[in-house]
Amino acid sequence: MLSRRVIPCLDVASGRVVKGTRFVDLVDEGDPVELATRYAAEGADEIVYLDISAAPEGRGTLLGLVERTARTVFIPLTVGGGVRSVSEMRDVLRAGADKVSLNSAAVADPTLINRCAVRFGRQAVVVAIDAAREPAAGDSAAGDSAAGAPLRWTAYVRGGRERTELDAVAWAERAVELGAGELLITSIDRDGTGAGFDTELLRAITDRVGVPVIASGGAAGPADFVRAIREGGADAVLAASIFHRRIHAIGEVKAAMAAAGLVIRSTAGVAA
Repeated sequence: MLSRRVIPCLDVASGRVVKGTRFVDLVDEGDPVELATRYAAEGADEIVYLDISAAPEGRGTLLGLVERTARTVFIPLTVGGGVRSVSEMRDVLRAGADKVSLNSAAVADPTLINRCAVRFGRQAVVVAIDAAREPAAGDSAAGDSAAGAPLRWTAYVRGGRERTELDAVAWAERAVELGAGELLITSIDRDGTGAGFDTELLRAITDRVGVPVIASGGAAGPADFVRAIREGGADAVLAASIFHRRIHAIGEVKAAMAAAGLVIRSTAGVAA
């Protein structure tokens, strides 16, 4: 059985790691290279680096930062933000990334997923989907769906700024058909709230695709990571603020996962 992965996320804007709530009210959290180095030492299974201002600013990925990060960590590195072509994905991989995450550009031109998968292998192609729940008639103020009402999530692009007409679950299925080897699913509703992962969103997608799914958005503590896997069917769990602010350590999360009977990569021998 494959180990379940714990992945810190570095959302980078203007060369600094930032974190907000529901993609807004961003706060500086530190230097990306320093944080990546710390997380690798603490036993992270991978690092996800997202240049969140690249798409809104219409520019490419900051390759210099990717290179410096890749030189300091020796665990898999996924990089997203600003990749709009096969050649730009090539440049990011050459800078040291192991995988590249596509989001806005893939929505604008879904054939990009297939072209990148053909060129570099689908194992290198991650499609990120930022999803927000569509309110149904009778929804409560807490955002819970009315009894019997079908749940639906819509995909957003450009760092969560722009709503698309894509059903997030259907888009996840299509992305895999086009060649995505992995999906990174972020709940905009839960992002930075500490309300826990949206396990209903995760389960709606994991029940329909045959590739690994990374859960993102809403982690408050180790139990949330366990639920994302047990209830949501996620293969990996990603978080940012609880690690950046030392609310919980990677080791704590992995200990809770192991206690729940989940297979993990041991953190024995790594820095506390």
